[in-house]
Amino acid sequence: MRFAIYTLGCKVNQYESQAMQSILEGEGHTAVPFEKAADLFIINTCSVTAVSDKKSRQVIRRVRRLNPDAVIGVCGCYAQAKPEQVAALEVDVVSGTGNKQAFLQEVQQEVRRRQPWVSVDDALHRTDFEVLPAGGLEGRTRAMLKVQDGCRNFCTYCIIPYVRGALRSEPLEAAVLQAKQLEKEDYREIVVTGIEISSWGVEWKNGLSLIHLLEALCTAVPDLRIRLGSLEPRTVTEDFCQRASKLPNLCPHFHLSLQSGCDTTLKRMHRRYSTARFLESCALLRQYFDRPAITTDLIVGFPGETEEEFQTTLSFLEQASFSAMHIFPYSKRPGTPAASAPDQVPNTEKESRAHRAAEVAGRMEQDYLSSFVGETLSVLLEEEKDGYWRGHAPNYVEVCTAAEGNWHNVLVPITVTEVRGNRLFGTVEQ
Repeated sequence: MRFAIYTLGCKVNQYESQAMQSILEGEGHTAVPFEKAADLFIINTCSVTAVSDKKSRQVIRRVRRLNPDAVIGVCGCYAQAKPEQVAALEVDVVSGTGNKQAFLQEVQQEVRRRQPWVSVDDALHRTDFEVLPAGGLEGRTRAMLKVQDGCRNFCTYCIIPYVRGALRSEPLEAAVLQAKQLEKEDYREIVVTGIEISSWGVEWKNGLSLIHLLEALCTAVPDLRIRLGSLEPRTVTEDFCQRASKLPNLCPHFHLSLQSGCDTTLKRMHRRYSTARFLESCALLRQYFDRPAITTDLIVGFPGETEEEFQTTLSFLEQASFSAMHIFPYSKRPGTPAASAPDQVPNTEKESRAHRAAEVAGRMEQDYLSSFVGETLSVLLEEEKDGYWRGHAPNYVEVCTAAEGNWHNVLVPITVTEVRGNRLFGTVEQ
């Protein structure tokens, strides 16, 4: 059977897609590009915003139009939230965010029997973590290891707790075994990912937390880089930093989810920290790590955000001094409290604020990148493009070099000579 997978959304979706591909290939099926003819098309959907829902529907309709006789299986967050809408799009198999193994069995049966099947559970009542194969979709450079699922924060703009369910963590021993397997498969870096990895182990109430997992992973595969996904700022305590700084293969790259630099806006978002606590996390990281990359997400134009509150956020960005930022104009997510909140900000104003925030972010990023000119960084080279080999330093800054030959999946020392845009360029040290 020939199959193709299309993924929308976050790293967790990407992880689950590569796991499904691995399982199907292990059963003797052949993966093909999504644009090619196939017996089965799997679409792993996102539902973080209304725009995400729309993109998911567009992909499903396009696949059905171009492949009228193929079996289409749809899973992921949009399918979990709106299974009836998905089924109405001439989809053969509809699942949600749970039990990918059962979903794969059903889509394979559907290729033979042609009898539509819809099965979506209640995500809020899940208790088990589904262990899926870890790995990467392309090459053998960076792999993803999903260690956690679910969220309990219920931010007022977010649908994810409803479609991903309660907190579930991968057992520490299982995560270590997967990391060791990735090492055998010649990966050089592991990205620890999940819906909210800061909550790893919380549901067990036995004292285990994310730092215990990191210590176990870094010790088990000392020659592999371990990189963290997004962190809740309150995870970054002095104990966390003290212990994390002693792990030589832990990448000094910390993505702290911000969303707003104004306390009143954070309260409307139902975020569980203050700007003062966020700055404390940044200070601790800089105390224990040498120029760590501290990156973040920002939502501008959240309902009720005044110009004064936005100005407060801009000032906060300067204080935090991020190395890179993702900036999003607020987008309504039907079914969340913020979607029906009063004082919605006009789209033109949201776009204007996004542009102004991006200008601040750009200046900070250039300052951070410029600080590495003249220094030598260890870079994991990944691909050759436009005459340069490109890879990432431990702080996840992209570094390019004009080295000749095949440098794929090789760690090399590169002395930085200049900054171009958001990349560093340099020469390989012999």
